[in-house]
Amino acid sequence: MYILLMGPPGAGKGTQAEKLVEKFEIPHISTGDMFRAAVKEGTELGKQAKACMDAGQLVPDSVTIGIVKERLAKPDCKQGFILDGFPRTIEQADALDRTLAELGIRLNRVINISVPAADLVSRATGRRICKSCGATYHIIFKPATLTDKCDKCTGDLYQRDDDREETITKRLAVYSAQTKPLVEYYQDKGLYTEIDGRQPIDKVLSDIVASLRGE
Repeated sequence: MYILLMGPPGAGKGTQAEKLVEKFEIPHISTGDMFRAAVKEGTELGKQAKACMDAGQLVPDSVTIGIVKERLAKPDCKQGFILDGFPRTIEQADALDRTLAELGIRLNRVINISVPAADLVSRATGRRICKSCGATYHIIFKPATLTDKCDKCTGDLYQRDDDREETITKRLAVYSAQTKPLVEYYQDKGLYTEIDGRQPIDKVLSDIVASLRGE
């Protein structure tokens, strides 16, 4: 099962990816994981990517695409994968198509977990993290017993800077602008399915699985 997973920050992609990994026994491959692995392994492309990142520059598409190809060519991807965080542009999507063709792979489905921006802002701004142990809470969905203390270790809870409303709103605007052309791209190929991410986690999963099975 070859899956491309899309969704804005806070839509629950990570949660669903974990469940899909268990269900289909295929690797979850994120852009960040690919870059870290290439850098750690010291591949030529990994070295180029590290040089760009160390200089505070964006990694060029040519390097990114090469790293993606290296990762997807590994043995654990022969039976499938969940690709997350790539592509981000039409140019990258075209390059991914060429790469998959070279590897003899065809995407089964492009799944977009969709959640309205207002809901995503509410989800993100309510998140609280323990300074001591890193446990995660949410003031609405998973509140701590004591508002400002961790239930596990009594450490102080705080809100990350990137969970503040203005930051989240900007990130969502950038994501929406980037994603719209990709949605149309994969709709034209007949691969695209949009899943309502506001549903309970298990219902989101069952909808994804039904789409993958053509139900």
